[in-house]
Amino acid sequence: MTGIAAVAAASAVVLTGCGGGGGGDAAADVDFTAEPTGTLSAWGFENADDVGTSRMDHAAEQLSDLEIDLDATAFDAQKFTTRLASGDVPDVVQMDRRYVTTYAAQDLVIPLDECFEAHDVSPRDQWYPFVVEDVTYEDAIWAVPQFYQPPAIMVNKTVLDEAGVSVEEIDTSNPDALIGAIEKMYQASGGVPTRLGFDPQTTGQSGLWILGMGGQLIDEEGAPTLDDPSNVAGIELLQQISDAQGGYAAVKSFTDSFDTFGENNQFVANQVGAQVNAQWYPNVLSPYVDQIDIEAVPFRDSDGEPFSVASGSAFVIPAGAENPAAACAWMINLTSDDAWMAAGEARGATRAADGGINTGLFTGSPAADEAVREGWVAESGNVGFDQVISTYYDVVEYGESFGSSPAGQEIQNELNNAITAALLGDKTPEEALADAQAAAMRAYENVTAG
Repeated sequence: MTGIAAVAAASAVVLTGCGGGGGGDAAADVDFTAEPTGTLSAWGFENADDVGTSRMDHAAEQLSDLEIDLDATAFDAQKFTTRLASGDVPDVVQMDRRYVTTYAAQDLVIPLDECFEAHDVSPRDQWYPFVVEDVTYEDAIWAVPQFYQPPAIMVNKTVLDEAGVSVEEIDTSNPDALIGAIEKMYQASGGVPTRLGFDPQTTGQSGLWILGMGGQLIDEEGAPTLDDPSNVAGIELLQQISDAQGGYAAVKSFTDSFDTFGENNQFVANQVGAQVNAQWYPNVLSPYVDQIDIEAVPFRDSDGEPFSVASGSAFVIPAGAENPAAACAWMINLTSDDAWMAAGEARGATRAADGGINTGLFTGSPAADEAVREGWVAESGNVGFDQVISTYYDVVEYGESFGSSPAGQEIQNELNNAITAALLGDKTPEEALADAQAAAMRAYENVTAG
């Protein structure tokens, strides 16, 4: 059962009892200015690291009359709707932003505009606008967002120099130059890749490629638009990249063999000349800084402008939560500038203890990002690695929302399925996108039917 199908099936039980309008009605009944007291139950906080625990400690200091009952297990879509149907309703749930609009459309979470107003928070000033767009539906904001780690292209200077390729040729807005550079860097043995010129992270960054090349995945109402003709360009560019390196099946098999998180990762082993990566990946490479020579360039859209796609997690208040006013206060305190400064200090202490390079925190909030950068991101002594960090800070402002839809997770899944089918040659891009649209529209109609 797919994620959206599971949500639709389980939430039908909830919707039968509430008769619709539960989320909005619940918000209308809440006094978000009330003092946060009593016990607050929170779920979805699995494996909180120094950044998470420091922010929770900060919130606890600010809300001393509030007792937190923390469930540190991972969020699960089917478990969420099952819990709500049984009356076991947490006050706060942490989840990927792709899920938020699904639950908003079914009134399983409550809108937070009055929560923000009660705490003098202007969402589009506090967070990047495209981060807020991820959790906006029918003119209401349904979650408190956190994190936005933009993608960019990391380049392996060792491979580029060996092949006689310049960094300027790694330009996604100039396919001729890019494919030429890929062909110079690509190596194979017996038809099997041993080095890629460019790993586009085809399905992991599918939205980046489709939207960056001028596509549209979701319309203003939240309905999927996967079969929009503008989406073909991104797939065709991915086809060119794959075909220049032995075809998608060969590329996928090779990238699956990478020791991505290990000491023989694809940059240490010189298995890639360039690769699309989210901002967190330089943290993985920092222990090997003396073994690699890297830089970074922005992903560029079809017009040649830097481009990225927002993603991250968020906090929601389920309809039926027993302590929504306290939940609102706690979420706001977890994502305040002061909380992120506490997180920056904690991460700085961690890096000082382990000797690693501090690559910064990408919080979803421009003010917090800049404050953490100024306070704790110093030059590492490695010019290339510092340039990588700087590039990610440069591209963070160029984001675009993937789009907010009641079928958001299914749209993502069906887009990946379409790209895979097209690159394998099983379908034309148009056929693959048409089939994906039909599946995504069924999910959209199932979720919005109530």
